[in-house]
Amino acid sequence: MATQQARTLGRLMLSPTIILLFVWMIVPLAMTIYFSALNYNLLNPGMENFAGLDNYYYFLTDPAFLAAFRNTLVLVGSVLAITVVFGILIALLLDQPILGRNVVRLMVIGPFFIMPTVSALVWKNLLMHPVSGLFAWIATSLGLEPIDWFAEAPMFAIILIVSWQWLPFATLILLTALQSLDAEQREAAEMDGARSLSTFLYITLPHLARPITVVILIETIFLLSVFADIFVTTGGGPGLQTTNIAFLIYSQALMHYDVGTASAGGLVAVVVANILAFFLVRIVGRNLEA
Repeated sequence: MATQQARTLGRLMLSPTIILLFVWMIVPLAMTIYFSALNYNLLNPGMENFAGLDNYYYFLTDPAFLAAFRNTLVLVGSVLAITVVFGILIALLLDQPILGRNVVRLMVIGPFFIMPTVSALVWKNLLMHPVSGLFAWIATSLGLEPIDWFAEAPMFAIILIVSWQWLPFATLILLTALQSLDAEQREAAEMDGARSLSTFLYITLPHLARPITVVILIETIFLLSVFADIFVTTGGGPGLQTTNIAFLIYSQALMHYDVGTASAGGLVAVVVANILAFFLVRIVGRNLEA
């Protein structure tokens, strides 16, 4: 009886928080759905009218959407590949007994705590600037022609910036997983004459399967909404070369002032993110059950 009363009291105490979170999530979603069904342009206030599914049709058939969708997949896939591969390599290095290991670990993890806007500004003005940037100085010192990164290779530049931000996260997760690896397995493999590559392929890598899956799941969710890096550096250009879905929605809302189409695009982005998350969660579940 007392246990039942305690459970009831606990539910009552939690209910205000749950209701607040529910309202906090549902109200913006409901407003987005409402605006997506209207012809609502900020340049024509008071002239809103019902549009039905026209905004969705316009957004999905716009050639810019196909380019943005392709750029989003390229950005997410490239960053995932870079962060996972180099995250494993750096985690393996930091797992070794090297001088100043704690300091090195702190320096490696540091970029993850820098705001995306600040990070993008540093890369744009201090590293990738075609005249005064560090990369331009290195190229000039070697007798090479400096590269105008954001004009000649804009998507590659964005991939480098975003990968630099998320590499510490992958490294931290994978390093934590490496430290939980049973040392007796490594010692047994060494006693049996296994080489370092064989030990990595048959012992270390299978042990990292679950952490790698978790890294992919979490990073994908956040990488689908990359915006600040693109806004600060390329502005979605040149043309549509670095425009992803998030930036396309922004341009529809605050550059073209078309709130209706932008709201429809936001809901399309939510559907795409949920579809990807569904398959990734299934993959995570299978790895956890294995």
